[in-house]
Amino acid sequence: MTWIAIRMLTGDRQKFFGLLFGVAFSALLITQQLTIFVNLIERGAQGVYNTPAANVWVMDPVTRTTDVVLPLPSTALDKVRSVQGVDWAVPMLRSNANVRTAEGDLEGVGIVGVDDTTLIGFPDKILSGSREALYEPDSVFIDEVGAAKLLPPGTDPIGVRLELNDRRAVIRGVVDINPTFTSQVVFYTRYSNALAFVPGTRNRMSFVLARAAEGLTPEEVSARITDATGLKARTRDEFARDGVDFIIENTGIPLNFGITVALGFIVGVAIVGLTFSLFIRDNIRQFGALKAIGVTNNKIRMMVAAQALLVGLIGYGFGVLAAVLFIYGFENSPDFKGFYMPWQIPVLTATVVIVMILLTGWLALRSVLKTEPAEVFR
Repeated sequence: MTWIAIRMLTGDRQKFFGLLFGVAFSALLITQQLTIFVNLIERGAQGVYNTPAANVWVMDPVTRTTDVVLPLPSTALDKVRSVQGVDWAVPMLRSNANVRTAEGDLEGVGIVGVDDTTLIGFPDKILSGSREALYEPDSVFIDEVGAAKLLPPGTDPIGVRLELNDRRAVIRGVVDINPTFTSQVVFYTRYSNALAFVPGTRNRMSFVLARAAEGLTPEEVSARITDATGLKARTRDEFARDGVDFIIENTGIPLNFGITVALGFIVGVAIVGLTFSLFIRDNIRQFGALKAIGVTNNKIRMMVAAQALLVGLIGYGFGVLAAVLFIYGFENSPDFKGFYMPWQIPVLTATVVIVMILLTGWLALRSVLKTEPAEVFR
């Protein structure tokens, strides 16, 4: 009976391909939009994960993310260092600035100042140049995506001179980091240079980066720092989560992507449901003939279930494959740098497709079960 059901389904190629298109389009839209959504909100945590050495971040109590910061007084560094259980602590400055290129273009950029002595906070992966070049006068390192945005195509960034907040800056190297949510061009320099590049108020230090001593967890040390100093101390994972939560709570991204995913499901149900209903209606006499020769309703249900399962599996496969090709087809694009597809998304898409197939199959099955064997003789 299953073979007969599949032959009935594939016999009308137009409706068969219409069913496949409906499921595949829905799976593509849901998978692709969920993947972009997850990667976008995770960019709120990239400012933290781009600094892997520190497992405790200390900040003013009102600071929300790496981009929403209230500076600390310089005395905060010594307070953190004095807390028992802190292995080391170094300052970090994160601020915005304006840069004018040799071509006269003006661009808003981010400045990250790392500890002068240890260079803790500097990215691990250097694409060109050496860490020692940071000690040269007016030296900055630029991120790879920022270099592609800021400089003309084909330009070697090494040695390029810029005007950074009315001060001379020279690019000495390129680092590989994942873009943050703001997707700004990012310059890394020593903390003392950053203070000169970004003049400001009395308090200049954005964060104190610290590491828990051996034998202590970051949670324990962050609690000790908060109790001893009154500052907000967060573990790396907690602060990364704060960045994600900030985007979810303060932007329309979740609502917009949620609407798109819902529309993908609705369109899929509409296309598959309508096409499946037309297929059943056109084959109602065949189902009536089967019932006339003794095929029970349970076997009819199995036949329709086999048809729905075949359409669902093939359509789901094509849809997810197209989404994967879309994401990885743009992996070299600066806008999609670092994008990946979590395994949970195809699983969720499969669940949605199953619900869609069950719903449309049940609606189509109702008319089949009501069919009388006598229909074949009319």
